[in-house]
Amino acid sequence: MSALKNKVAIVTGSATGLGAAVALQLADKGCNVVINYTKSETEAKETLAACQEKGVEAILAQGDVGEDADCRRIVDETVKKWGRVDVLVNNAGGTKFANHAELDELNAEDFLWIYKVNVVGAYQMIRACAPHMKEAGKGSVVNVSSIAGVTGIGSSVAYAASKGALNTMTLSLARSLAPKIRVNAVCPGFIGTRWFSDRFGSQTFEGIKRQQEESTPLQRAGTPEDIATAVVFFCGEGSDHITGETLITDAGMHLGFAPLTAR
Repeated sequence: MSALKNKVAIVTGSATGLGAAVALQLADKGCNVVINYTKSETEAKETLAACQEKGVEAILAQGDVGEDADCRRIVDETVKKWGRVDVLVNNAGGTKFANHAELDELNAEDFLWIYKVNVVGAYQMIRACAPHMKEAGKGSVVNVSSIAGVTGIGSSVAYAASKGALNTMTLSLARSLAPKIRVNAVCPGFIGTRWFSDRFGSQTFEGIKRQQEESTPLQRAGTPEDIATAVVFFCGEGSDHITGETLITDAGMHLGFAPLTAR
């Protein structure tokens, strides 16, 4: 029997992409799921229905994780429905594309917004969930970070810095919330989602995929399902002895960088 059967998981930013893939894999394990979204209501309802088709209970919870009141409401709605929260996946995130060498392409407002969603939002969700996890005696938090937070690459300096902060916060909270709550992070590289094709167009998107397949040691372009499997592992499928870990899931792309002595 799955360790996640009949448990309750909140997955932020789970209308589409990686978040949706995580929600579906959790549902496959028999876990009840909260589908959180900010604006993508139609897609969120589709993900909700797909989870319910797997025989679990699932609800929608609209809200912006950057707003503390929304975070608390999402958790309150979850506890009202099931009386518990066992798993939190902090997947919601945001970025602004900016050339790392062009410093004027980012301003203070860009940094503050990106940190508000990627770091503060994750913190606020953990803070709202922690009392319920502690009451149950056991809980798991998985922060969806990025290879950007380890290597300093990515869509912008602000994004990379925010993911580095998320990795550090993972370490801090893994210490302070133990022994009842485990806190880990997954650091994906490229993920072939609609987000990339919408941003760059299908032709450029296919070019990026080919580049990943040609340049990474495993010769693979990551899929949402690839990364979701790692996330679900940290949710409770055989990871009870792990906390404070950041798992790089990038087909080996990081091996081309300088030695990573800390992550």
